[in-house]
Amino acid sequence: MNTYDLILTLGSAAFFMALVAYVSYRMTRGKTEGIDEYFLAGRGLSGVFIAGSLLLTNLSAEQLIGLNGQSFVGNMSSMAWEVTAGFAAIIMAIYLLPKFLGMGISTLPEFLSQRYDETVRRMTVLLFLLGYMCVTIPSMLYSGGIAVLQLFDVPALFGLGYTESLWIVIWIVGIIGAVYAIFGGLRAVAVSDTLNGIGLVIIGFLVPILGFFALGDGNMLAGMKQIATVHPEKLNAIGSSDDAVPFFSIFTGILFANLFYWSLNQYVIQRVLGAKDLKEGQKGVLMTGFLKLLVPIFMLLPGIIAFHLYGGSLASGDLSYPKLITELLPVSLMGFFLAVLLGAVFSSFNSLLNSIATLFVLDIYQPVFAKDASEKQLIRVSKIFGTVVALISFIVAPFLMYAPDGLWSLIRQFTGFFNIPILVIVLMGMFMRTIPPIAAKIVIVFHVIAYYFFVFGLKQIFGWDHGISYIHGYGILLVIEVLFMIVMGKYRPATATKKMYRRGNVELTPWKYAIPVSVLLTSSIVWMYVLFSKIGVAYPDGIVSNWFWPITLLLVVTTVILWRYALKAWNTRYAEYLEEYKRAQ
Repeated sequence: MNTYDLILTLGSAAFFMALVAYVSYRMTRGKTEGIDEYFLAGRGLSGVFIAGSLLLTNLSAEQLIGLNGQSFVGNMSSMAWEVTAGFAAIIMAIYLLPKFLGMGISTLPEFLSQRYDETVRRMTVLLFLLGYMCVTIPSMLYSGGIAVLQLFDVPALFGLGYTESLWIVIWIVGIIGAVYAIFGGLRAVAVSDTLNGIGLVIIGFLVPILGFFALGDGNMLAGMKQIATVHPEKLNAIGSSDDAVPFFSIFTGILFANLFYWSLNQYVIQRVLGAKDLKEGQKGVLMTGFLKLLVPIFMLLPGIIAFHLYGGSLASGDLSYPKLITELLPVSLMGFFLAVLLGAVFSSFNSLLNSIATLFVLDIYQPVFAKDASEKQLIRVSKIFGTVVALISFIVAPFLMYAPDGLWSLIRQFTGFFNIPILVIVLMGMFMRTIPPIAAKIVIVFHVIAYYFFVFGLKQIFGWDHGISYIHGYGILLVIEVLFMIVMGKYRPATATKKMYRRGNVELTPWKYAIPVSVLLTSSIVWMYVLFSKIGVAYPDGIVSNWFWPITLLLVVTTVILWRYALKAWNTRYAEYLEEYKRAQ
């Protein structure tokens, strides 16, 4: 990249980033006063902003590189993490969201305080804070910095060493993200996320399209035909035990991990808790489920295109996406891509920063140290705490370069310490009112110890490798903990059960098409697996098998029938649904 190209890239990137910042400022100016506004965007987010923010918060720069790298060396099996998120979105929209909005909670631990007691609330907050501060936030910055370095070769461009370049990129990205989170509040985060999300979708589709043209020597259809007929096994999403994600691990671990992430993870659901009413919240969550179906197109398909274009010339699969960008993307669009890439990086960072400050202020500082604190004081403490966490993250993140290989897998392994126990105690607390607080406390302590030994301890201490994936470990421990809570609820029931009362002012009229759209989303997920299987484009003897179109037609007919039935059933339930919440007031 010559000097002119460098100036054009950096200048256009700065322009797009400044444009996002200006629009975000105009849409949020004067709207950071008050607890609800700062932490929950005044409970006024529409479905579009909820979906846009949820999508970009979830997607990261490392996913662009890591997932495409996995498809380059393997197949499409890793799409399970993305596509099956739709099931969690359905459960959140239909079952959990009405309860959360009805109670008017601001954080998940606040719900646990109402259901169990303050000790369970503190233990959960501690799990979140340790998880976010020790691994999640620093790793987001580190992986984002690595992505920028790989894609744009910052050391060569500016004549710096690798370590110095990493420190600079992390601090620049971190400071930008922190400004949104600390000074703008959730509304600024949601607006900027949505705008950057639009850019990510544009770039996401553009890269594989350019790849198909390159693969087909200028003929897009020829390029598409080539990946469907040459090494079609690369397009198979039905993973074997030797693939990145074995297919059956979807049902033993991934569904539970996604359910936690999309339904109970504070930095994700905080956007949904900021919905202006139940209708918009349900629209936003379900829209996110559909958007996740697009992720394989720009986070897995480019890796397969790179495999066909470059074959064994690349030393690592993680180089496949950077190679595509530098080879195929015009210089005129490199600045736009850099702006979108940075937007994806600091979106995840500022979302985590905003949520960790929310948890600290509303679940620790206010109830323990300052019960009578004014809203202005709480926001000030939040900004101070967020600034401290940000500075710590800026310092810790670069040192992750000395961590063992497989940071992406390590992050997912680490989240296993808190995602399953929180999922268990929340859902079981909703289903069984007789479960006592002591059961939730035992589950939290047991899970942390048992999960450590399952994933790390047995091998490190005793030298025994059981060979079972940590994803299966999610499901094994979940079953044990659910059974334990059922036993506790039956043989040592709570002396006084707590009933959840409505405290919020959010309109709880449900979206008329929530269940029918959920049916459509479920069918779409199933069809994605039909498409990326040996029945579909991974068929070894052609583009698709003879079964593909009949199965597709059957899915369409089934979806239409279930849509009509669901709409009729939903209308019948509609009045009962509203009456239930009127009685709870």
